[in-house]
Amino acid sequence: MDRPILYIAITNHGFGHTTRTAAVAATIQKLCPEVLLIMVTTAPRWLLESYIEGDFIHRPRAMDLGVVQADSLTMDKAATLEKLLEIKKNQNSIIASEVNFMRQNRVNFILADVPFLACEIAKAAEVPCWMMSNFGFDFIYRDWGSDFTDIADWISDCYSKCDRLFRLPFHESMQAFKNITDVALTGGSPRYVLQEIRSKWGITAPKEKTILLTFGGLGLQQIPYENLKQFSDWQFITFDKFTPDLPNLVQITDHKYRPVDFMPICGRVISKPGYSTFAEATRLDVPIVSVTRDDFAEAAFLLEGIKNYNQHQILQPSELFQGTWNFLNQPPNSPKQSQSIAKDGNESVAYAVLSYLQSL
Repeated sequence: MDRPILYIAITNHGFGHTTRTAAVAATIQKLCPEVLLIMVTTAPRWLLESYIEGDFIHRPRAMDLGVVQADSLTMDKAATLEKLLEIKKNQNSIIASEVNFMRQNRVNFILADVPFLACEIAKAAEVPCWMMSNFGFDFIYRDWGSDFTDIADWISDCYSKCDRLFRLPFHESMQAFKNITDVALTGGSPRYVLQEIRSKWGITAPKEKTILLTFGGLGLQQIPYENLKQFSDWQFITFDKFTPDLPNLVQITDHKYRPVDFMPICGRVISKPGYSTFAEATRLDVPIVSVTRDDFAEAAFLLEGIKNYNQHQILQPSELFQGTWNFLNQPPNSPKQSQSIAKDGNESVAYAVLSYLQSL
């Protein structure tokens, strides 16, 4: 029997889509080690390797854009529109290049999160395209006004060619998709013994006074780190490369370690609205502190999801960036829903994909 080959296309937007898709890819690989994973993304290989323990092929290709951002919260809409128009102009060559690669490598199935051209590539290659996401980029751009209407319509048309969508929690309606399967939370699981983490990184504060600061792969320059001096008996963990040297700020520099590996030793995670961080924290029942984000349409659904299913504190930007961080002295709010959310999304998607591959 030919070795099953899985072409996994990931949006060029931030690190969150990469980590949540890599978590599903890793589950597929554990369930069926003979599957060859082709990870199609411009995200760095080390990020993929921090989730996928076995072998895979890394094909660095961008077939979409996401949003042009200076950091994790600052968006450049004009530059985004310019680059999207460039992709639209070049779509035929992007599609032809990937179809050629797929035929040479006998790829007969695409799983994508959630680059819209993946649907067109699959159609041109005459293979199915399944997707997984909690939002589509048509939804994001449509919210940006009339300048983006034509682009949003083009993307909706691409998404309409998707054969099956695994709709993740904390989602918008995703109306462009015709065949939707709702699944549970996805995400990575911690890899290390808690005492090993605490010992290696010198974490001595109790759990309730250990705080993870994580703002995605782009980081955030405006965090008022000086506030940490007021919490001298607390410890704060960051993956940001550019931070001041403070005695209670622990900077994680080893790519082997991921935010999810530290979550079990933390009393709270301070973050921006982002599915991957929210999902991983919720899977581990670690409270989330998040800033609101009115300029990104997905944020409202994410914040509502956190309010429903996790302990939470929702801050205005001024409270995080100009405030004294007194919110740390307040207990988090309880989730609105008494019933917990299902957490086996990795397995649901993995079993469905493997079942399809084995049917070929």
